[in-house]
Amino acid sequence: MAQPQKVVVVGNGMVGYKFCEKLLNKAGGGSFSITVIGEEPRPAYDRVHLSAYFSGTSVDELTMAPASWYAENGIQLLTGECVLHIHPEAHYVMTHTGRKIEYDKLILATGSSAFVPPVPGVEKEGVFVYRTIEDLDAIISYAQGAGRAAVIGGGLLGLEAAKATLDLGLETHVIEFAPRLMPRQLDAAGAGMLKRKMEALGIQIHLNKNTAHFEGESNVKGLAFVDNTSLEVDMVVVSAGIRPRDELAKQAGLGVGPRGGIMVNDELQTTDSDIYAIGECALHKGMIYGLVAPGYEMAEVVANNLTLSVTKKGDVKSFHAFDMSTKLKLIGVDVASFGEPFCEHTPHDTIVVEDKLKGIYKRLNVTTDGKYLLGGILVGEADNYNMLLQMVKNQMILPPNPEDLVMPVRKGESVGAGMGVASLPDDASICSCENITKGTICEAIEGQNLGDVAAIKKCTKAGTGCGGCVPMLSDLLTETLKKQGKTVKKVLCEHFDYSRQEMYHLIKMSGTRTFDEVLEKHGKGCGCEVCKPAVASMLASIYNDVIAKQAVIQDTNDRYLANIQRGGTYSVVPRVPGGEITADQLIALGTVAKKYDLYCKITGGQRVDLFGARVEQLPFIWEELIDVGFESGHAYGKALRTVKSCVGNTWCRFGVQDAVGYAVRIENRYKGIRAPHKLKSAVSGCTRECAEAQSKDFGIIATEKGWNLYLCGNGGIKPQHAVLFASDLDDDTCIKYIDRFLMFYIKTAEPLQRTATWFNKLEGGLEYLRDVIINDSLGICAELEKEMEYLIETYHDEWRVAVETPEIRARFTHFVNSEEADPTLEFVEMRGQKRPSDW
Repeated sequence: MAQPQKVVVVGNGMVGYKFCEKLLNKAGGGSFSITVIGEEPRPAYDRVHLSAYFSGTSVDELTMAPASWYAENGIQLLTGECVLHIHPEAHYVMTHTGRKIEYDKLILATGSSAFVPPVPGVEKEGVFVYRTIEDLDAIISYAQGAGRAAVIGGGLLGLEAAKATLDLGLETHVIEFAPRLMPRQLDAAGAGMLKRKMEALGIQIHLNKNTAHFEGESNVKGLAFVDNTSLEVDMVVVSAGIRPRDELAKQAGLGVGPRGGIMVNDELQTTDSDIYAIGECALHKGMIYGLVAPGYEMAEVVANNLTLSVTKKGDVKSFHAFDMSTKLKLIGVDVASFGEPFCEHTPHDTIVVEDKLKGIYKRLNVTTDGKYLLGGILVGEADNYNMLLQMVKNQMILPPNPEDLVMPVRKGESVGAGMGVASLPDDASICSCENITKGTICEAIEGQNLGDVAAIKKCTKAGTGCGGCVPMLSDLLTETLKKQGKTVKKVLCEHFDYSRQEMYHLIKMSGTRTFDEVLEKHGKGCGCEVCKPAVASMLASIYNDVIAKQAVIQDTNDRYLANIQRGGTYSVVPRVPGGEITADQLIALGTVAKKYDLYCKITGGQRVDLFGARVEQLPFIWEELIDVGFESGHAYGKALRTVKSCVGNTWCRFGVQDAVGYAVRIENRYKGIRAPHKLKSAVSGCTRECAEAQSKDFGIIATEKGWNLYLCGNGGIKPQHAVLFASDLDDDTCIKYIDRFLMFYIKTAEPLQRTATWFNKLEGGLEYLRDVIINDSLGICAELEKEMEYLIETYHDEWRVAVETPEIRARFTHFVNSEEADPTLEFVEMRGQKRPSDW
């Protein structure tokens, strides 16, 4: 039996790991003896989502595969070890520990390092790069003593670094040498829109700035620019680009490019045929690819060809120029460019849609005959990115009105027939990270009887990279199942063969009032983390029972009637209807905060948030707040959070209605009502819209004649303006419509579905909703009003119930067998208050 071929991989980043995974999948464990050498102290982790580390994602969650995976697959993994020399003639590498490792084939996956411009003073304390976990740990540590940070570089990674410093509580500045942000991906108009969005978030942008030197003695104190201006800062993060790690190749005499990068041919071989280079260190036809998808394709090519050399089965693969289209969410803002975003050397016509109010910019470049899409740019909204990219790649004929691809659907029309995922050819690449085609995905769905997106991911690996293709996977699943004649039904989970809407009616008709009763009558098995909270929410929506009585099926927030925060403490948010609060209540909040040493913050919904409460302190805090008239604000629940208000005509000279009084009435009416998702509302006293009502699930704006009612807006990850539902309503009619709307939504939405998403999927759209709510086209309005009245009449303050019910109150301990507090809680001071030290 032939000896396994010795393959040594230098570099254990995302591409190095992916190469190992692909080689094992193609050749099994017996054909190759694999050794992986990584200089970082841990196995490969996800650098694409590195910024999530700042928001609490752990190293383990970012890790591509644990060390045990390498061992289980017969791979020798050496972490914390650096290769110093390659000896091509003798076929071995030497590490810094003196370890000699022989190879038959050597794979250089050394990636890149952060490019640090040779600016005088760059070596000072407080100057960082943004590349590794260790870099991020150093930034977090140093930021505790800083107040202002500058990020040098306005590209993709620079803006992510800016978000990180902003999250660390620092005043943040972005310094960009070019006249616009993201100059390689965006045109001037798109970059301008992005700049406005960044500035709205509190990030200050400085364009056309060339740093002359770093100021300060041992520690950085500022930046001096070539134009004789300066900026005082306490720390600097350099994100000015990447530099390929080609030093080993140079030392070994391999060919490198004049500006860096290990030269490779179409099979990714270097100038030594037994040495390959993949990922950001490889220079292919003058191009360094700085995205993960091309690196994964390089890993595929080399793994295929090495397997072919052993098994003699299959065809040789080659690497070709790779599409650099990309979609990212930068600081909550969608940014995408695809195909030819600028078309600098291609004759074209341009379609531009720009909405400065909503912060949306879309540019499509089309051929001069209007038949084909060449590329484009999307800022602020990129829902159509996947389909637009496929239209470019597959040369699909454009619809008669190409502008419809980036504009809201015209009334009575649909976006170009045949423009859906079903129209794509089988060889269309759906998942660019793993290069998985539509045909492969559809074959897997049919051949393996796959029934959900999770199964598609597991079977094909599609959607396991950046995740941008997941919506298309869902559409493909639906279309393929329909094609097979199968019913496409969204069931709650494996334990209930019903949709949420069906479950809601079954629970109500059967009169079941506990999860166990519902499971016994309508389900099977023991339940899971999907159906338990969903059923609990439905029980609360139908019967308005105290949700804490169902503690065994609740998530942590509902179990303890408070939001669990970083570090394991809880926040307390009392209800403040309409933002109206008495002096005595303000004094009580301050007294409680001081007594229990709580961090205080005014929320965007006009309430006071008290952070840092230990679980055993919650009932005592609530008692003191209840004594001065406060109730639970339901900040932890899928319920009404706030009804924000301006001061209306009570104080404002522009106000035309009593916005505060109406907001108080609205909030007190709907407080405590449980829904599929959280609900937010606002009342503005005039069309100046200071309460931002059009971004709420239901918003109310005063007119000279009454109230305009807006429905189904939301902020969050994907903001959406509410739609004008009805105009010039009197007080009672407006409330009647809200009653009907909320109950219709509660009865028909899917689990965890915001009103905006529910509305977007509502067949018939706005006209249908008006018919149901105003014209009673379904004949259910009397029933909806009756159900709402029941919920209002049976309202209870959950905090009061918790502190007055001994069996519920007894639950508020950190240890089940001890009254002791959590000994692991640690805090540090920040701007005169405390915050958790566990980042």
